[in-house]
Amino acid sequence: MKVTEGNMNSLLNGCKQFIVPVYQRPYSWEKEQCEKLWNDIVDMQTKERVGHFIGSIVNVVEQDMPTGVQKFMIVDGQQRMVTLTLLFIAVRDYLYKNPGNTNPNTINGMCLKNEYESGEDRYKLLLTEKDNKTLKKLIDGLDIVESKSKLKINYDFFLKKIERKELNVQEILTSIGKLQIANITLSRETDDPQLIFESLNSTGMDLSKSDLIRNYMLMGLKPDEQDSIYEKYWGETEKLFDEKILSMDKFFKHFLTVKNKKIPVESKIYEEFKSYYNRNFKYKSYENVLEFSKDLYNEAKNYTNIYYAKSEDKELNNIFKDINNLKVDVELPFLLKVYKDYNNCIIDKNTFIQILKICESYIFRRSICEIPTNSLNTTLKSIKEENYLNSIKLFFVTLDSYKKFPTDKEFIEEFKYKDIYNMRISKYILSKFENHNNKASIVVDNYTIEHIMPQNKNLNKEWIKNLGENYKEIQNKYLNTIGNLTLTAYNSEMSDKSFSEKLNMQGGFKESALKLNSYIVKQEIWNKESIENRADELCNLAKKIWAYPQLSESELQKIQQKIDNNMGLLNPLENILEENKGLYKILEELILNISKDVTTKPLKKSLAYKVNKNFVEIYEKGNRLRLFINLKYNEVIDKNNICIDKSHCKDYPDKYVEIWYDDINKLDDIMDIIMQSYNKQIKE
Repeated sequence: MKVTEGNMNSLLNGCKQFIVPVYQRPYSWEKEQCEKLWNDIVDMQTKERVGHFIGSIVNVVEQDMPTGVQKFMIVDGQQRMVTLTLLFIAVRDYLYKNPGNTNPNTINGMCLKNEYESGEDRYKLLLTEKDNKTLKKLIDGLDIVESKSKLKINYDFFLKKIERKELNVQEILTSIGKLQIANITLSRETDDPQLIFESLNSTGMDLSKSDLIRNYMLMGLKPDEQDSIYEKYWGETEKLFDEKILSMDKFFKHFLTVKNKKIPVESKIYEEFKSYYNRNFKYKSYENVLEFSKDLYNEAKNYTNIYYAKSEDKELNNIFKDINNLKVDVELPFLLKVYKDYNNCIIDKNTFIQILKICESYIFRRSICEIPTNSLNTTLKSIKEENYLNSIKLFFVTLDSYKKFPTDKEFIEEFKYKDIYNMRISKYILSKFENHNNKASIVVDNYTIEHIMPQNKNLNKEWIKNLGENYKEIQNKYLNTIGNLTLTAYNSEMSDKSFSEKLNMQGGFKESALKLNSYIVKQEIWNKESIENRADELCNLAKKIWAYPQLSESELQKIQQKIDNNMGLLNPLENILEENKGLYKILEELILNISKDVTTKPLKKSLAYKVNKNFVEIYEKGNRLRLFINLKYNEVIDKNNICIDKSHCKDYPDKYVEIWYDDINKLDDIMDIIMQSYNKQIKE
C-alpha cells in the first residue's frame, strides 16, 4: 500500500487512466453534494484558507508501465473524483466561450485526456457502461440527449455557478488545487482491496446493501473476470429490479431467509451474506462466483416475477398480482422456495397454484380478522417433498395462537359486517368476486365502487320507506359492508337516486353485465333483508375464493392424533412441593398474562409456555424451580447475572440458558429474561 497526499491535479497528471469497475454503483451525487463541494471551493478563496481535505481515492494498480498509459482500478472515491472531473469540464467549456488568460486546452491535457493516446486510452477516467458514454460526450464536447443523466445535471449546475462569476476562473482552479486528497494505491499481490474498502465504508452510510454485496462478490477478481460475470449475471440481475436499489436490498433479505431458514437482522444483512457465501464456498474463484451469481440471478428472477408480477405465464401472473394487492411480503421467502421447486420440477404447476392460493387466503383472512401476518419462514422447515402439498396444508391448519389460519366461522363473522369500503383492498375484494371462475378477467379499474343504499345521511322518501323506521341505524350498520357494495361505470349518475331509479336508468343495474349485480337486479326493493341476503350469498362465495386448506380424512386423523397425544400429558408441576407451589403460581400468572396467545404444553418432566414455539420451560428440582429459556446465552441481556450458560452441557441439548428460581425477590429479573425470549419468538 502506498499513501500520498495530493490533489486532483497531481492525481491526474501524467499518462494515467482511472477505471471504475463494473461492480461499482453508477454515479449518484445529487445537487446537495455538489452544492457543498462548490461552497467549500468558494470558502477557501474568500476566507483565504490554505486547504481542505475532501477524502481518499483508493485504487489498485492494473497496469504500471514505464511507457504508455498507467492504469488504475478505483476501489473507493469514484463519486468525488467524477464530480471534480465534471467541474473541470465545466471550467474548460466556459473558457472556450469566454477566452481569458487560462488556455482551456491545458485543462484537457492535464485533467481530462491523454492527448497522445488513441481509443479508450485517450480518457483519464472511464466509468461503467451507461455513465461512460455520457462522460466521454462531455469530455469531447458533444451534445447529450439524455437530460436525466446525473452527470449532465451536475455539469450544468457547475457551469451555471461559473457563469454567475462568484469567483473568476483562476480563483476556481486555485481552490480546486487546494482540495486535499489522500491517494491510496494498492497492489493486487500484497494488499486486500476488499478489507480496505470495508474499513473505509464501515459505517455503511454511503452504500446500499446491494452495493456492498456486489462489491464483495466481484472486487477480488481480475478485471476481465469481473466484466464477464457482471455482463452474464449481475448486470442482468440489476435490470430485473429496474435499478430500484431498495427493492434489491429487500430481495437480499428474503434470499437469506430462504437459505438460512431464519430472518436476518436488517443491519446485519451484509455480514450475513458474507457468512452464507463463505460457508458454501471456501474461496472466491472465478468459477465459484460465476456459479453463485447464476443461482442468485435465478432467485432474483423468481422474486421479481412475484414482486412485480412479471411472469410470462399469464395464469401465474394473475395470482401474483392478487398477492401483491394485499401488500404483505412476509410470505415471499416461503414462495421463493416453492417457486424454485416448481422450476426444478419437484412440484407441478397445479400444486404451485394451490400453494399460492393458500398463501393468498391466509393473508386475506387474517387481514379481515385484523390479525397481523408474521413471517412464514418456519413453513420452510415443514415442507416434506414426498408429500409436498399436504405437508404445507398441515402446517397451516395446525398453526395456533397468533399465527392461526382463521376458520370459515371466524372469517365470515368478521367479513359479513366489516367496513369493506374503507379498506385499501376494497377493489381487490370486489374484483375477486366478479372474476371468480371467469374465463376472461374483467378489469375493475374501469369501474368505481357504488353504495347501493346511498352514503348521503339525508335519504329521500323512497329510501326511508324501504328501510323502515330504523333507517338511520340500518344505514350506519350496513352502509360500507359487502352486502351493500358493487361496481358500476355510472357512479356519479346514480348518486343518491332511489333503488328503482338505479335499477332502471340508462347504465343502471339492469343493463349491467357484471356478475356482482346479478342478485341486485332480481330485487324490487333494497332494505336490511336484501343486504343481509346478498351478504350471505357473497360470504358463501368468499369461503370458496379464499378457501381454508382442505385435507383428506387420513391427514385429519394425524392432526387429531397429535392433539390427543398432547392432551394425554398431565401437567408435571401439578403436584410440586408446597414450598415451590407459591413461587410457581405467581410466576405462571405473570407468564400467562403476557398475552392471550400464550399457551402451555405439558412435557414429560416440565411445563413449557409457548406462542408458536416454546419460550420458557419450568422444571421442579428439589426445593427449587429450574427454568430453561429459549435464547442463546450471548443473546440475553442479563443485568443481574442470574443466567447460567448451558450451551456446552451435553445433558441438556438445545437448552442454552438456565435460571434457578427459589426467591420471590428474583421474580422481576426472571420475568425480564422471559420477556426477551417471548419477544424473540413472536418476531420469528
